[in-house]
Amino acid sequence: MPEPRLDPPFRAEHIGSFLRPPELLAARSEQAAGRMSAAELRRLEDDAIRKVVALQEEVGLRVVTDGEYRRSSYSDNFTISGLTGVRSDFRGGGDWAYTDVHGHKTPARVPVVEAKIRRKDSGNVADFTYLRSVAKALPKITLPGPCYIHYRSGRANISREAYPDLADFWSDLIEAYREELTLLGKAGCTYVQLDETSLAKLGDPKIRNALAARGDDWQALLGTYVEVCNRVAAAAPPGMRVGMHLCRGNNQGHWQAEGGYDVIAEQLFRRLSIDLFFLEYDSPRAGSFEPLKLVPEGKVVVLGLVSTKTGTLESEAELVARINEAARNMPLKNLALSPQCGFASSQLGNKLSVAEEIAKLRRVVEVARKVWPE
Repeated sequence: MPEPRLDPPFRAEHIGSFLRPPELLAARSEQAAGRMSAAELRRLEDDAIRKVVALQEEVGLRVVTDGEYRRSSYSDNFTISGLTGVRSDFRGGGDWAYTDVHGHKTPARVPVVEAKIRRKDSGNVADFTYLRSVAKALPKITLPGPCYIHYRSGRANISREAYPDLADFWSDLIEAYREELTLLGKAGCTYVQLDETSLAKLGDPKIRNALAARGDDWQALLGTYVEVCNRVAAAAPPGMRVGMHLCRGNNQGHWQAEGGYDVIAEQLFRRLSIDLFFLEYDSPRAGSFEPLKLVPEGKVVVLGLVSTKTGTLESEAELVARINEAARNMPLKNLALSPQCGFASSQLGNKLSVAEEIAKLRRVVEVARKVWPE
């Protein structure tokens, strides 16, 4: 029997965040109210992370994260807390709101750039160092994609005093990412996932119209965003594997956009200098597998076929059939399997139980072993 793969990506992957233990959420509230020290909260987080790492390893995953247990949302660690000059504002109804299957809407956060962007201590190096110390499997850290701020804010929410020329905004942001990746590399990090949700959302006509209404041409933005992501990827130190996760929003079972990858596929797969993609594919909102025909030989797609928005467990037969369908568009050897997103992109989490979360992870591992016996 061949030796198991030790380098990422693995046939069974996951995106990063896990449902927060209720006691950890309660502790975070206590600390915010001044009734618990930061050190005590950190101790409780450490204990919860040790347990969630052990869970990932027990179900058979070869890659682990800290569950994003120290964050209130997936983007906190390198937008507000990791950068100077940026604050967050809860706004964004209408076309920018998140919706669920019942039509319920929740607002989107809008980053506001008030001053020059510089990297400050995000905590990611310390967080990764602890994760590495308790993991037997390969530790992976996630960072929000570099286009998140501009996609959410637009020119109107980026200070013209700080940035009369947007090129300087992008240069400062890319430099902050370069510094972050360099420090993570020095801490021993070899696997980074960029959660770049803006790109997939450009496939939604509603989003494209909303961008046009604020003065942005979506095709020009696509070109800019690909260039920015390429510069960030090029800043990774030698030996660090950088993958990119794309989805259409994942907030307590709500999403922000729908539409396939068709209109972005050429730039996404052929111009973007990243060779590992985690693609949301859990519902018809993501479109068909047809765009995978444009994936060049050697690039890998992790199929996000297992939904984290619902507790309903996908059948093994259903997942195998969908993997085989995808393999009609690109080689099976260049595919892998994962949930479509994290289980808790915000700390409130999606509408499923811990037992359902674990069952879905086990299903990913079981199906991956069946489809790719190595």
